[in-house]
Amino acid sequence: MMSQEQNDALTRTNAGTLMGDLFRRFWIPALHDWELPEPDCAPVRVQLLGEKLIAFRDSQNRIGLMDEFCAHRGVSLWFGRNEESGLRCPYHGWKYDVTGQCVDLPSEGPDGPMRKRIKMKAYPCIEMGGVIWTYMGPPELKPAPPALEWANVAAPQRFVSKRLQECNYLQALEGGIDSSHVSFLHSGQLRTDPLFKGAKANKYNENDKQVHFDVVEFEGGLLIGARRNADEGRYYWRITPWILPFHTIIPPRGNHPIGAHAWVPIDDDSCWAWSMNYHPSRPLAEGELAAMKDGQGIHNQYVPGTFIPLQNKRNDYLMDREAQKKGIHYSGISGIAMQDASLQESMGPIQDRTRENLCPTDRGIVMTRRLLLQAAEDNRAGRPIMGLDPEHQRVRSCAIELPPEQHFKDHARHGLDRKSTRLNSSHGYIS
Repeated sequence: MMSQEQNDALTRTNAGTLMGDLFRRFWIPALHDWELPEPDCAPVRVQLLGEKLIAFRDSQNRIGLMDEFCAHRGVSLWFGRNEESGLRCPYHGWKYDVTGQCVDLPSEGPDGPMRKRIKMKAYPCIEMGGVIWTYMGPPELKPAPPALEWANVAAPQRFVSKRLQECNYLQALEGGIDSSHVSFLHSGQLRTDPLFKGAKANKYNENDKQVHFDVVEFEGGLLIGARRNADEGRYYWRITPWILPFHTIIPPRGNHPIGAHAWVPIDDDSCWAWSMNYHPSRPLAEGELAAMKDGQGIHNQYVPGTFIPLQNKRNDYLMDREAQKKGIHYSGISGIAMQDASLQESMGPIQDRTRENLCPTDRGIVMTRRLLLQAAEDNRAGRPIMGLDPEHQRVRSCAIELPPEQHFKDHARHGLDRKSTRLNSSHGYIS
């Protein structure tokens, strides 16, 4: 059982908090690149780690991410004019470049001293994998760009979406590393979802609900192995990497694309659930892309013009009790993404972990919490942080059958190592 103090330490991410300071040491997915489609386009509101920010692409195609509110009298720069390499407040004309520096203060003229002193909080940005990333930590400690595989494959090999999830990042992350619930919550979807169905391993999820977990540390975080009984006395392992602080990679099924997530705090009560599908060796097929755009697999449909899921807590996620009774959807909610989100949001904005009763299948969750706290303490003490080095992010998820005497940590290296030449067209995984 967790203490309230520990729960607060893990879930609070504003500046100055233990976890907030840790997250600011990493590159953070901030928005799709298409949300800023061209130079001098409209600015976009962004909220990350409790900070309200404004993003814009200037006349030279540089990306700015800075405090949303003008340093003069606090007007939201979402109303600003994006023009001539800067964002101008429409109230009194103060103008800022992508570094947050005030470059024009009309009331004092071109040579006034005040303009040079005005510089708003701003964060550097890069574009990778169709995503704009930002670094919100100490400038002198900025790490190299991420080496996550999905962000480095060619554009035709990936699909990226994001949705608003109305709960703390941690309960969403913990759902992402919990393979035991698949045998229940997603059991109906495994038979029908075009990005999951047809895989031989689906029957192992259905037939063996008594999952054994074994968790191994690696340089970037944890390899969380879920073991089920397979055919001919073998074991079926699904190995989910968790890469600090909020990345997970889902073991694939057959030759379907690999899935991945990033659970990024907006504030303490909500997060962005980034969902990625990619294939390391081929473009995504037309049918796969169509399914992803239709909200299948780990993606979802939206309320038009928003990132709010069409199924949400205000409409009870369009729950269908008849479908639940018939076993079409185990929980009565359709779609893998919203099956997860509905239950994670049902815990409340921040789960009260002082009341939970953990069991052996929660081993990965316990170790994830421990490593998050350890990494945060290491950050405070100025020690090296697990997962910060891009080389520690070069890992892939894996699903594999092994004889009982073989453990995945020794006998699934060819599947977990992105650089291995032994991977076949199914990434070295079973179908």
